[in-house]
Formats: sequence, structure tokens, C-alpha cells
Amino acid sequence: MTCVRPDSSHLAVVPAYNEAATVGDVVRRIHADAPEWDVVVVDDGSTDATAEVAHAAGARVLRLPFNLGIGGAVQAGFVFAREQGYDYMAQVDGDGQHDPAELDKLVTHMREHPELDVVCGSRFIRDNEHRYPAPISRRTGIHIFAFLLSRFVRQPISDPTSGFRLYNRRAIRLFATDYPHDYPEVEAILMLHHHRLRMEEIPVRMYARGGGQSSISSGKSAYYMVKVLLALFVGLFRRRPLPEPGGGAPVAAETGI
Repeated sequence: MTCVRPDSSHLAVVPAYNEAATVGDVVRRIHADAPEWDVVVVDDGSTDATAEVAHAAGARVLRLPFNLGIGGAVQAGFVFAREQGYDYMAQVDGDGQHDPAELDKLVTHMREHPELDVVCGSRFIRDNEHRYPAPISRRTGIHIFAFLLSRFVRQPISDPTSGFRLYNRRAIRLFATDYPHDYPEVEAILMLHHHRLRMEEIPVRMYARGGGQSSISSGKSAYYMVKVLLALFVGLFRRRPLPEPGGGAPVAAETGI
């Protein structure tokens, strides 16, 4: 992919699988509430009109040839951000849970703390004024992951499954080369720790998903818990080389629809 310096230094990556019901509103809200952000929707092999709706709303669209899962879709966004030279990349879910108006809060915090490589929006920090309506079964799993990660990385972690995160160039380069698949958010925190990149959480507003279907249904909750726990413990002993600045990885083709 040819690197062309973008007009904006900020890229919002919206991974989407069969999110035609919500992705258009997400793109329009980013344009309205965070107009300095470029928007790329990564269509993860959707079988509905996700790509067409996103394009009509004004997003650039990367279409993956088949469904890779959330990790593969987000990594395609990291590769795009690295190759196009963006200074910041944020993940914004395509189901409407994340509030684009909060993007400025993430950027402001990173600029005030230049030692940070990732700023993560948390639903569960104690002083968060916005109560997130998570089912108790989901909260229980999140709190177990938070308990373990807080001890592994030796800093407080409250919302390890949050996908509302801002990354600087160092973090973009790392995850463009190596990013967990399936359910990546928890293991990604461990990766940051191993590579000596710094992350901090701040409280943000989030909503219940506006449509579509969660990849973690009630029937998959136990499977999700076991798989993520195994990935965490394997990740504790897995060594990953730091990515080189010119390291490459495949990226999806852009579509003009």
C-alpha cells in the first residue's frame, strides 16, 4: 500500500461484521462529534449491507475477503494506520456502544501524559458518572479478567474488555505486526506490558449496543472465559520480538463501492 500523508493525523477504525443497522449512524456521529477524525470501516466479511451503508455515510471502507474475527479486523485497521502515517488511531465499535464525543477526552489525556502509548476508555472506574448497563454475568467475567491483569501488569485495570482505545504511533506499529485474534482486548493489555508500552484508563460514557448481535452470546460465555484465561496464561510466557519500523503485514483492499 502506498503511503500518502493523510490530511488528518487522527484515524477512527470501525470494525464491523453485519452491523448494517448501526454502522451508518456510528460514522455520521464521528463526522459530527469528532470532525477532525478520518473514518475507516473494516467490513469483516459481512453478509449484509454493512459496507454499502458505511460508504454511503462517508467512511472509507476496507473489505476483508472473509470473516477474520474482531482481532483480524482491528489489525487491518492498525496496518492501514501505520502505512498511511497516522499519529493516532482509535477503535470505535460499529454497534453504537462508543460515544464519538469522548474521542477528544482520550486525545487530551494522551497529550497531557506523553509517556502513555494507549488510553483506554473504561465503563467501570469508580468515579465514572455514567453507569453502563452490563448484565451481571458479563460484569463478573470482566472483573475476573481485571483482577488477574491488574496483578500481571502491576497497575489497576478496571475494564479489560473495552475496545474504546486510543493508540499512538508506537502502539500502532506494535499491533500492526502482532495483534491477538478472536477476543483480543484482554491479551492486548498483556502485550503492552511485555513490550514496555504504557496504558492508562479514563472514565467514559458507553451505551448498550444499538443493533446486531454480540460475538459473545450467552451460550458462548463459558467458552469465552476459558479461552481468554488460557490466552492470558500462555501470553505470560510468550516472548514477542519488538516490531521493526518497516515491518509489514497484509491489509485488506479498499473498496469504492
